[in-house]
Amino acid sequence: MSQERRKIAAALLSVISNITLLTTKIIAGLLIGSVSIISEAIHSGIDLLAAVIALISVRTSSLPADEEHPFGHGKIENISGTIEALLIFAAAIWIIYEAARKFIRPEPLEAVGWGVIVMAVSVVINLIVSENLFRVGRETDSVALQADAWHLRTDVYTSAGVLLSLAIIGIGRQYRPDLYLDWLDPVAALAVAAIILRAAYNLTVQSARDLMDVQLPPEEAAWIRGLIMEHRPVIRGFHKMRTRKAGHFRFIEFHIQVDSKMSVEDAHHLTDEISRRIREKYPDSTVTIHVEPCRGDCLDECLEGCIMNGEERSGIRREAGRV
Repeated sequence: MSQERRKIAAALLSVISNITLLTTKIIAGLLIGSVSIISEAIHSGIDLLAAVIALISVRTSSLPADEEHPFGHGKIENISGTIEALLIFAAAIWIIYEAARKFIRPEPLEAVGWGVIVMAVSVVINLIVSENLFRVGRETDSVALQADAWHLRTDVYTSAGVLLSLAIIGIGRQYRPDLYLDWLDPVAALAVAAIILRAAYNLTVQSARDLMDVQLPPEEAAWIRGLIMEHRPVIRGFHKMRTRKAGHFRFIEFHIQVDSKMSVEDAHHLTDEISRRIREKYPDSTVTIHVEPCRGDCLDECLEGCIMNGEERSGIRREAGRV
């Protein structure tokens, strides 16, 4: 299965699972009057909307570059992730409002056992689906799928919290009916909101950073520098490295310095080899390499990326002085 089909299949599975859980949680929450389950239903509703956005974005982001979008459509995934994060913020605010209302006007819970069952099923389904989204998202480098996975993984944690609170209420009614434990329901809802807010913040940072053309992670930039240095002494130095990412597409550019007597054909083969190695490591990368002659001038920008030792630099200066 191609990467695009795997991404679409994973996103579609997320949509189907969220529709199922949303419907089940709404019914259960209304039947037993649990604000924490209703808050979880709202969370699943946001997850569903996020899953639909992710599905649309992974289908669109894989479209090839065109005249109007010469750099491709990869940033659609970053936009999708940012929208999903904002939706989570909205859901958290609504949950806080409902929990506060429940504190002010407490209502007894009914049929707590059904709530426990619904939350347990939700935990299992979301754990399976989110793990699949994480795996496919990492393997295809999809920001949208990884954002959707974090939505569902957050739902796993919050559903587990609601499950625990309902279980405690149910056990308390069974063995200590004199204790009033229904207050745990809005408390669990507030805990859900706190976790959601943290996840929303992390998603916002992760998704928005590429919209601002932040450079590639340090480990990726270090690998590229290491690849360039493998071609020493043919390559004498490099500088002006700039990198950025849009969705799963990477854009990498830098200057390399070579012997001023190198032929155009040899320089072309050299840049082709480096570009090929980078694309093997990071598929869907656009690599731009500018070749410059090294005459031993040793300007500040040259010295910063020089990969020759002092003796080699002195030799180049002597040779340049005889020309």
